[in-house]
This record gives sequence, C-alpha cells and structure tokens, in this order.
Amino acid sequence: MSKTAVKPAISNETMTLETPDKSIATDKVFGFKWHMNVPAFSEKTEYVPEIDADYHFEPDTTRAILAGFAHNRRVIVQGYHGTGKSTHIEQVAARLNWPCIRVNLDSHISRTDLVGRDVITLKEGKQITQFQEGILPWSLSRPVALVFDEYDAGRPDVMFVIQRVLEAHGKFTLLDQNKVISPHPYFRLFATSNTVGLGDATGLYHGTQPINQGQMDRWNIVANLNYLPPEDELTVVLSKAKEMGKHKDKLKSMIAMANLTREGFMNGDLSTVMSPRTVINWAENTQIFNDVHLAFKLTFLNKCDENEKQLLAEYYQRSFNHDILNG
Repeated sequence: MSKTAVKPAISNETMTLETPDKSIATDKVFGFKWHMNVPAFSEKTEYVPEIDADYHFEPDTTRAILAGFAHNRRVIVQGYHGTGKSTHIEQVAARLNWPCIRVNLDSHISRTDLVGRDVITLKEGKQITQFQEGILPWSLSRPVALVFDEYDAGRPDVMFVIQRVLEAHGKFTLLDQNKVISPHPYFRLFATSNTVGLGDATGLYHGTQPINQGQMDRWNIVANLNYLPPEDELTVVLSKAKEMGKHKDKLKSMIAMANLTREGFMNGDLSTVMSPRTVINWAENTQIFNDVHLAFKLTFLNKCDENEKQLLAEYYQRSFNHDILNG
C-alpha cells in the first residue's frame, strides 16, 4: 500500500484560505522578462514548498507552469530525468504560496489509492465501515496544485481515473458514495514525464508506456525541459556549490564531461547519464574530498556498468586529460 492510500496529505485545518487574495507580477519574481499577474496566497501553510532562493527558472517551462496556475490550464512537463521538472512546478508554487502535493505514479499506486476505499474504524467502541476518500477527490475539492510525477509510468486503471478530471471543469464521480465532486475554482493539475506519451522505444526509461491519445489531448500545455546550456548549468551548480567559484575551469570541464555522457545516453551507448543533479553532487563531493577525480568515482563512476567504464574513461580523458581508471 502506498503512503497516500490511507489519508489525504493535507488536513482540513491547514487550508486557511480558499481563494488567492493577492497577485504576483512574474517579471519581478522569476528572473526573466515576461509580465503576467498570477493569483497567489498571502498565507503559507506547511504544505507550500520551501523557496530555494538560488533556483534557476528555465523561461519557457516557467511560463507554461505560470499559465497553468493563472488560467487553470492542465500542464505536463516532459524531459530527461534530473532536469528539474518537478522542482520547477514546486518552486513556482512556493513563490505563490500555493499548496502543492506530489504523487509518484509508480507501480504501487492503485485506483483505490487515488479514489478512496472503505476502512474499518472504531466509533463509540464499535467497529464501523467508513469511506476514506483518496488524494484525488480530496485535492479536487480544495485550492491545491496536484502533481503527478512519472505520469507515463502509471497503470492503465489509474490513468483512466485521472482522465476524468483532465477537463478544466470536469466533475469527478465517486460511484461508491453516489457523490459528484465539482472541482474547486483554484484546484490545479500538473504532471511530469520522461516521454511525451508515445512510450519508450529506446529502452532508456523502463516501465514507461504509451498514453491514450484521447487523454494526451486533454493536457492543454506540453512543456519540454531538457538539459541546460553549459553556461546556465554552470550558474546552477555554482548556486549549490559556491566554493567551486574558485575553480570555474574545473567546473566547466565537469559540465563538459556530463554533456558527453548525455550524448552517449541519447545515442544508446550508455545506460547511465549524468544529470544536473549528478553534477551538483560531484561538485559538492569535490569540495568535501578536495579531489575532483576521487569525487567523480564516488559520485558517478562506481554506479556504472563495468562494460561502459572504458567509454566513460575516454570521455574523462577528453575532458580532464586524466586516466580515471588507472590514475
């Protein structure tokens, strides 16, 4: 049973504001020139994500997510892993003080986890059967941004449940309760995926599957977020590993190495890739060990297939002029 199966993630008591009570000018908050007034909450609950002050917003993806919040558009963000798809949504929500709940659609999430189930409880010393609503109807009736991670890995029975609420004003029917739930005016729905609903013919993302095209048509906006240009990635890594500012040339070589693994990954030569998250870990570990080569081994190389290490060593030689396997 998943951790979302028994009770919703937010209690009624935490939802102090039912509607946004202020607006935010995007060009003043998100670091790029594009103006839109987006509704926001003045009060922050414990379910609003924490603000990462150093977060780097990719403009096109951020605009798509902001449109989702401002205009109640269903937004799906797709791209390679580690590119910051989920955190983009969270960091936008954080700046709007918008409660945000993430549900990972792995194989353990079932239809009843989302919809709800009958549970046995004690009331006045007697056992009674009571319906416990799932995270989907609970969120639907409140001002919550619900994010489905790994959307293209969801089970078919789960996906058809979600399809019911993809319409902007789609009502959700709880058949067992003879109840129809109308969406809250400030309920918002987002998703992230590694593919764009067409499945994975490359074998890079096991467990993903094609998504019913009737369902894909219900997503109003599809944003594509992939790896950043090297200069932008340099800024992101430096925001997390500030001491590396003294070694920018070394950090540029680290990012060059990461980009070589990404090319190899996309070409099918590697089964493991260095995401921006991996580069940040490598930079942080370099600060700990004061040794970029040891940090690379401990951060990335040791988790790779033995048959691929020779190719990785060639990439490393090109980036650092160092034999990582024998040096």
